Amino acid sequence: MPLPDEFLQELKLRTDIADVISSYVNLKRVGRNLVGLCPFHSEKTPSFSVSPENGFFHCFGCGVGGDVITFIKRIENLDYIDAVKLLASRAGLEMPTDTQSKGLSELRKRIFEANREAARFFHKALYSQDGVHALSYLRGRALSEATIKHFGLGYSPPSRFALVNYLRAKGFKDSELVSANLAFTTRSGHTMDRFFDRVMFPIIDVRGNVIAFGGRIMSDEKPKYLNTSDTPVFKKSSNLFALNFAKNVGENMLILCEGYMDVIALHQAGFQNAIATLGTSLTTEQAMIIKRYCDTVAICYDADEAGQKATSRAIGILRPTGIDIKIITVPSGKDPDEFIRSYGEQGPVRFRKLLESSGNDVRYQIQKVRKKYDTQIPEQRISFLNECARLLAELNSDIDADVYAGELAEELSVSKSSIKNEIEKYRKRSFRKESKERIRNIQLKTSAANDRINPEKHRNLRAANAEEAIIAILINNPDLADTIMSRISADSFVTSFNKRVFSVLLERVKEMRSVSPMDISEAFTADEMSSITSILSSRPRENNPKRAIREYIDILLEEKEKISPEKAASASDEEMLEYFKKLRERKK
Repeated sequence: MPLPDEFLQELKLRTDIADVISSYVNLKRVGRNLVGLCPFHSEKTPSFSVSPENGFFHCFGCGVGGDVITFIKRIENLDYIDAVKLLASRAGLEMPTDTQSKGLSELRKRIFEANREAARFFHKALYSQDGVHALSYLRGRALSEATIKHFGLGYSPPSRFALVNYLRAKGFKDSELVSANLAFTTRSGHTMDRFFDRVMFPIIDVRGNVIAFGGRIMSDEKPKYLNTSDTPVFKKSSNLFALNFAKNVGENMLILCEGYMDVIALHQAGFQNAIATLGTSLTTEQAMIIKRYCDTVAICYDADEAGQKATSRAIGILRPTGIDIKIITVPSGKDPDEFIRSYGEQGPVRFRKLLESSGNDVRYQIQKVRKKYDTQIPEQRISFLNECARLLAELNSDIDADVYAGELAEELSVSKSSIKNEIEKYRKRSFRKESKERIRNIQLKTSAANDRINPEKHRNLRAANAEEAIIAILINNPDLADTIMSRISADSFVTSFNKRVFSVLLERVKEMRSVSPMDISEAFTADEMSSITSILSSRPRENNPKRAIREYIDILLEEKEKISPEKAASASDEEMLEYFKKLRERKK
C-alpha cells in the first residue's frame, strides 16, 4: 500500500535534500546548485550536483541520480520504506502505521531477526562439544574470552541441518533463511545450512544489526573463508567489518586491514579503530564510507606481494576522496596479527611504533618505484625519475607535487624544473585521455546505445527525446496537464519506459497530487529514478512551456505514425495511401 500523500508532503516540507546529502558529501555552492565529488564512483573533478530548488541530485559522471529518498536508498543500502523511515526519524515524523510491515521491509526485518538468532546459535555452539577444536583455534590465536564475546565469535557445527532446524523451531520459514543466505535449497529440494564446520565472524552494521557472516573452515577444504552473499540487508561492497566499534572510538583515523583476524587482534591490542573489507578488494563505496568517519586512514595490509598490490590499488581508490593516507609497513612479511603475537606483551607497543613511523602514500609509492632501479646507472636513474613524474602527475595538489619534485631533485642532483616539466607532460597526456573518454561517453549517451533503463530509445531517438521533453515539462509545469491530455495519452508514447513514467505522472495529476521526484520515487527503482532525474537535469526549464509542449507533441505524433520498414513491406496499397495522406495533412 502506497504511503499517504499527506505524509509525503509533510516529509518533503521537513526534509532539505541539501542538508541530508551534505552529511555524506562535501558540497559547495555553484549558482543555484551544489556540487561535490560523487559518493557512488571515484572521481577527481566534482560532477555530482544537487538541486535544492527541484529536489533532486544527479551525477554527470556515472549517471546516478534521484530524489532524497533514492539517495538514502543508495548510500545506506536500504529499501524504499526503510529509507523513508530514516528520513522520517530525522525529521521527527511518525511513520504511518499501515506501512510498517509491508513487502521488502518485512522481509528485511525477518532477515535481521534470523541473523541475530543465528549469531546466538553459533556463539553457543562454540562452547559445545562440537566446537572444541574451533575454540582451541581461537585461543591458539591468543584471543581472550572477553574478545571472543565482544565480537560474538562462534562456530557452525558440521551437521548440514543444525542451524536450519534451530531457526525453523524459532518460527522462521525456509524461504526467509534462503533470502538471508543462511541456507540454500539443494536440487532435491532440501534446505541446508550454508555454513558448516567453520569459525564464525558476525558482521554488524553501524546500527547494531547483524547483517551477515564470515566463516573460516576448520578443515583443509576450500574456500578457506566463506562470506554471506549479497542479500536484501547486506552488500559486500558497501559494508566494513568492525566499523560498528571503530566509529565510536573517537579517533580521527581508521586502520584498514585485510582480514577479520587482523582487525580482532588489533582491537584486543588496544587499536579499536581497525576495520576490514569483507572478502573483496576495497571499493569506491567503502572508501566514501571511510571518509565519513575520519580524515586519515592507515592502510595495514599484509607485507607479501599480494598485499602490496592491494595497497597500491587501495591508494588509487582512497586518494580521490581527499582523505589523508598513511601506509603501515609490517616487517618480515608478517600480517598485523602475526606481528603482534610474535612480540607477546610488547606486541601493542611495537605496533604503536609502526603506526607512528608510518609514511604517507606518496612516499610509499616512490619507495616501491625506487626498489626497481639502480639510480647509480644513468639510464635507470632516468627511468626512475620518469616513473616518479608519472606518479606525481596524479596528485591533485600542485604544492604536494612541488615538494616531492624538490626532494627527488635534491636526492638525484637534477634540476627541479626538469622534473616538474615531466610532471606537466604526463598531466597533459592524462587530460587528453580523459577528454577523449568524456567525448566517447557523451556520444554513447546521445545515441542511447547503452541505455539499460530504456533500451528502445536507441532505435527511436527522435520520439524518445520528444517523450523525455514532455515528461520534463509535465513535472515542472503540472498545470499544463489538460493541454497535454487534450492531444495525447500514454498510448501515444513509443518507448515503454517513458510511457510508464508518463502514466504515473498523469495518474497523479488527475488525482490532484504532486509530481516532484520525491513524490514519484516509490513507483520506480533507484536506477529508474536516475534515468528520470537525468531527463530533468539535461533539460533546463522552458521559457515558453506552452509553445514547447505543442512542438514536442507534434514530433511525438509524427514519429508514432511512422510506418516501420517491416510493416511497410507487408502493407496493402490502401494502407500505404492512407499513411501518406496523414503525413501530408500533418505537414500543412
